[in-house]
Amino acid sequence: MSEYEVIERIDAFCDAMPRQRTRAEVIGPLVLFVPVGPGWPYYARPRVDERLPVTAGDVRSVRARQRELLVPESFEWIEQTAPGMADAAAAAGLQVHAHPLLVLTELGPPPAVPSTISIRVITPGDPQLDLVWAVPGVAFGHPGTDIGEAGVVERDKIAADHDGGTIEMLRERLRSGQSVLAAASGPNGPLAAGSYQLVDEVAEITGVGVLPASRRRGLGAAVTHALAADALARGARTVFLSATDATVARVYARLGFREIGTAMIGEPPGA
Repeated sequence: MSEYEVIERIDAFCDAMPRQRTRAEVIGPLVLFVPVGPGWPYYARPRVDERLPVTAGDVRSVRARQRELLVPESFEWIEQTAPGMADAAAAAGLQVHAHPLLVLTELGPPPAVPSTISIRVITPGDPQLDLVWAVPGVAFGHPGTDIGEAGVVERDKIAADHDGGTIEMLRERLRSGQSVLAAASGPNGPLAAGSYQLVDEVAEITGVGVLPASRRRGLGAAVTHALAADALARGARTVFLSATDATVARVYARLGFREIGTAMIGEPPGA
């Protein structure tokens, strides 16, 4: 399979995966995924069925619809399949971010972690599911890879604020296999976590985060490796992810990922 064919498979996944739990609204050359029932909001992106040029006016039309629906004005796409989208998004007032897009070529051995740490795939009935789910919230609230002070106290505060409906929805997604969640845990519970979604033999690893107080110990890499191994065992032929920046991409490269393209995000300034 050529490199562009792999990108096309990833692009098709990014269109198919949200359709599992949203209503797709076609707005010109773009499609907006509108949540149906409880759950997290999704993005708008260029259509895959008919790739038409995207203008700033098209992006503004979708933004107006997102405001009407009270959902985030978020856009995601792959630069290689929609090369004009970045200019249109910027002209429509969005801030555009580029991130390395990586695909797994050959999974290497699992990275070493401290002996007090266990790496596991989380079952739907795991009693610490709320704590696992809170870890990325802390991690992404303190971006970067530097060691920080935020840790289990902040994790527990976020977990205490989870509503029962959100956790039950997560349990159902784990039961159905639509999502798979993995964590690195120590004596005080989960310290790193991430997940993947699998559609048509393509898996995307997302939301890998480490509590700032537990960074620089290889936990994020270990969770990513566990997710990739599980996805392959479940039949994934393409496993991909996007990295925050080149520094983080090098961590994934040591696991067997290589950069294949550029994942793009457009959002209002300050979002």
